[in-house]
This record gives sequence, structure tokens and C-alpha cells, in this order.
Amino acid sequence: MNNTNDPAARVLHHPFGPLYSPESRVLILGSFPSVKSRQQQFFYGHPQNRFWKVIAAVFGCEVPSTVEEKKRLILDHHMALWDTIASCEITGSSDASIRNVRPNDLQVIFGSCAIGRIYCNGRKSFELYRKYIEPVTGREAVCLPSTSPANAQWSLERLIGKWSVIKADEA
Repeated sequence: MNNTNDPAARVLHHPFGPLYSPESRVLILGSFPSVKSRQQQFFYGHPQNRFWKVIAAVFGCEVPSTVEEKKRLILDHHMALWDTIASCEITGSSDASIRNVRPNDLQVIFGSCAIGRIYCNGRKSFELYRKYIEPVTGREAVCLPSTSPANAQWSLERLIGKWSVIKADEA
């Protein structure tokens, strides 16, 4: 529930930049980093988030454990990572609590590499992308099911199946 008087909600600014290289062809956007990701200063830092397991399975790789291994997995497969939100009010890690959004400017990525496809990790990222970013860029995104542990109705196997679409766009 969005309670605008929530004393636990704080305005936060995205604490780290995007991950991409000139060879990136696929952009994956989350909404905003979780508490654990903010502490680690890197994407999908919560140990129960299935993102790294899903990406590793899609590409037939070992699940990375260090930030350097995670970066290498993303960049070796011509992907880029970032989030739709530059700053917002949020309580903990709850996407449902997000309000007063300022979107990220994706031009830094689009101006540096030939992104062919954009995928949003979950409905909140997709909704915010459609509301704030697509009208500016004119570029459509595809919504994939969230890898968050809060998305319990999707098993790891189902997520891997749905997320396999990103492999076709790798080259």
C-alpha cells in the first residue's frame, strides 16, 4: 500500500552507475536497487534474488558469486544492466512503496552501444519504463517476470524458460 505519510520512506538516489560496454546489444532494466544491492553497490545483491541463477542458466554458465564474475557474465554475453529509476521515495526494497520517481537517462547507454532489445525485470520496472522513458526514447521494452523472491508464483525453471528469450538477442 502506498502511504505517502510512511515515516520509513526515504528519498534515495541510485547509488551506482550502469554496466555496459560498446558491444552491449541487450539492455536489462530493474526498477531500483534493493537494500542489499545498495549495500553491495551492485545489481541483484539479495541472496534470494534469482537473477544471477537465471542468467547463468540461460547462457549455460556457472552461477557467478563475485561482482567481477557477475560483470564478466553480463558483458561477455553483450548485455547491459541498469534500472529505470534514478531517484525515488522507497521503503526498504519494496517496489510497491515506490513513489516520486525520477527516471534514469538511458542516453548514456544508447549513445555508447547498439542496444537492439530492452527487457524489464518485472512489472514495476516495465510500468515505469512505459510511463517515463519510452515516451522520450520511442523504444519499446519487453516485460519479463521478476526474479525477485517476492515473485513466488514463478519457479526458477519457469523463469529460466521465459528469460531464455534474451539469448536470441545476444549477438
